[in-house]
Amino acid sequence: QVQLVESGGGLVQPGGSLRLSCVASGILFKMHDMGWYRQAPGKQRELVALITNGGVTNYADSVKGRFTISRDNGKNTVYLQMNSLKPEATAVYYCNARHVILSTEYWGQGTQVTVSS
Repeated sequence: QVQLVESGGGLVQPGGSLRLSCVASGILFKMHDMGWYRQAPGKQRELVALITNGGVTNYADSVKGRFTISRDNGKNTVYLQMNSLKPEATAVYYCNARHVILSTEYWGQGTQVTVSS
């Protein structure tokens, strides 16, 4: 059974930081590209950051220079370090895993991030 379990969300003031974690089980982690997506109320889900199985990263323009995605293959975990948070970052953040050959993909249940004073 595949599971992606996110944690680390919460309420933070503008300018603050949060670190999200996603622990994967039931998949061969090193064969999956890992991504963080977010969905704000009334909006479509959007890609925030992606890290390939080889460690190449890609970011949405809105978060470049402030967010950092990383992975620890030994712990089957992907992280999203979010700094200088803005209110528009408020959303549910989802972890995604996509097999690099089969393109099979899986989603976590999401973790709420709220940026507000």
